[in-house]
Amino acid sequence: MKTSLAPGIRFITSFSRDSWYRGFTLGLTFLFYTAYHLSRKPISIVKGELHRNCSAVVRPADLNITNNATWCDWAPFGQDNYQTLFGVLDNSFLVAYAIGMFFSGIFGERVPLRYYLSFGMVMSGLFTCLFGLGFYLNIHSLGYYAAIQVMNGLMQTTGWPAVVACVGNWFGKGKRGFIMGVWNSHTSVGNILGSLIAGAFVSSQWGMSFIVPGLIIICTGILCFFFLVEKPEQVNCTPPQHHVLMVFSCLTQGVVEFSLCLMFAKLVSYTFLYWLPLYISNVAHFEAKAAGDMSTLFDVGGIVGGITAGLVSDYTGGRATTCCVMLLTAAPMLFLYNYIGQRSIGTTVGMLLLCGGLVNGPYALITTAVSADLGTHESLRGNSRALSTVTAIIDGTGSVGAAVGPLLAGVISPTGWNNVFYMLITSDLLACLFLSRLVYKEACGWCRRVPRARG
Repeated sequence: MKTSLAPGIRFITSFSRDSWYRGFTLGLTFLFYTAYHLSRKPISIVKGELHRNCSAVVRPADLNITNNATWCDWAPFGQDNYQTLFGVLDNSFLVAYAIGMFFSGIFGERVPLRYYLSFGMVMSGLFTCLFGLGFYLNIHSLGYYAAIQVMNGLMQTTGWPAVVACVGNWFGKGKRGFIMGVWNSHTSVGNILGSLIAGAFVSSQWGMSFIVPGLIIICTGILCFFFLVEKPEQVNCTPPQHHVLMVFSCLTQGVVEFSLCLMFAKLVSYTFLYWLPLYISNVAHFEAKAAGDMSTLFDVGGIVGGITAGLVSDYTGGRATTCCVMLLTAAPMLFLYNYIGQRSIGTTVGMLLLCGGLVNGPYALITTAVSADLGTHESLRGNSRALSTVTAIIDGTGSVGAAVGPLLAGVISPTGWNNVFYMLITSDLLACLFLSRLVYKEACGWCRRVPRARG
């Protein structure tokens, strides 16, 4: 009697060798960019520990105190302008990131991606660890922490264009919103893990909130060096079909509009990324760890929002319209969150999930599916090497907003958190405005497809 093949083996052999390599590459790049975001998150968690409400903290009996209001703060963040100082740290990273991103895609085209990503992750991990060492070396210089943030921002630019180019090498054209929406959840997964890891140490030894994520991204950099396969040809797999991409002809296909929209969408997203834990700590009076844990709900909502945006845009064929509707809906939800979001735990959880989905959904869609569409558009068929440059242009423009948002939050927040939320709502509406031409174009396309009734 012939023995049938085991179900598990049948499942494994049902996939081709090419499919296994593609899945392996997709999983690796997901892990790599998760590590990038994981190492960015600690600063937002630690802010609540660097500047605390010292009147509510039990004072050690043997401690000689000269200022009851700031004795538990980490200098120089015990000053009245601490929010401005936090803004300096955020912008040191984000301005360097925005500037570096415009050049990163060019390097990504010319340097082997395996070396480029490995170097970027190891160096980013090193600078993240150096920030945390400031706790153990008792460093209280704003210049030291700002310089570390600048260098880390530059190193972090190695990530996005390189992983997009690598995925493009294996998948080429034809990948759409749902798959890219799932894959892009690495951003939110990294933020969540970064928050939880940083939160585990923040109340006792905040230096470890940076050192542990730094070591993790260093390990993923080493993993990248030993296991990343950049191109199918390197392992005798079938490469996808590529064509020549005219980068500058992208200007007529909505890249300018999507880039400007992303600039304001990232302004909102990154303001939440860097300031949400401190906002929760200040308004809801949570401890730093609890505020960090609560802030992860925003990223959980972001995962659902990114996948939903991809599904809806796949079904409707309207990338711009999907983004616009979500951004328009986000504006009143941000207003409601600021006014009623802290009334109860249930309200806080629900509003964070909803706002996270509406804010991060368009951001995820533009940075993944819209960029991938450049290689599938009939007039913009492209290879992944040029896609690295285009992706860097889009994300670089978006990173300008990512740099401006936290800076504005640091400047505006001393006048009241209400004004910060008015700034975020205005940014959402401006993001919609830049998509108006593309929304009109998509609507006209839908009208032409609707059959007319016979008279």
